[in-house]
Amino acid sequence: MSGKSYRVGIVTASDKGYRGARTDESGPAVRRIIEGHGYALASYRVLPDDRDLIAAELRRLADEEDCDLVLTAGGTGFSPRDVTPEATLSVIEREAPGIPEAIRAFSMGVTKRAMLSRARAGIRGKTLIVNLPGSPKAAEESLSFIIGELSHGLAILRGDDGECARLESAGVEP
Repeated sequence: MSGKSYRVGIVTASDKGYRGARTDESGPAVRRIIEGHGYALASYRVLPDDRDLIAAELRRLADEEDCDLVLTAGGTGFSPRDVTPEATLSVIEREAPGIPEAIRAFSMGVTKRAMLSRARAGIRGKTLIVNLPGSPKAAEESLSFIIGELSHGLAILRGDDGECARLESAGVEP
């Protein structure tokens, strides 16, 4: 568990989920992981694959809900309706490319189809936004892989920690 309880917004992008034609399993899987690491759920919504609606929700979570972290699930593939990366890019101020790169590198060990992910991550104000895959299994695997390092990034982003270097690796006692 992390020391600080960060506020998290979860957005699942799914036309079928939004219409009620499919039960969203990715959002609840993401929720279990974040809560298991001591993060607090601030908001959870299922939206259609609509760039403007997704972007508006990302802005709301960052600007009005003051979420520390926003996790999206779905909409990162090649379908013409997969627009989550574009919605994310339209609201972030700075990219954090290492996060989706790490997820793709990890996921390539599970399936070569991971190379087809167009997921993005970035910062809006003091909120980190990360795109996760839409399948519950892939969302769970991806988030489980990065969750341990996110608390440090969030602490830096929020000004709670100013040291990125690992002191012990430099031979300095913490």
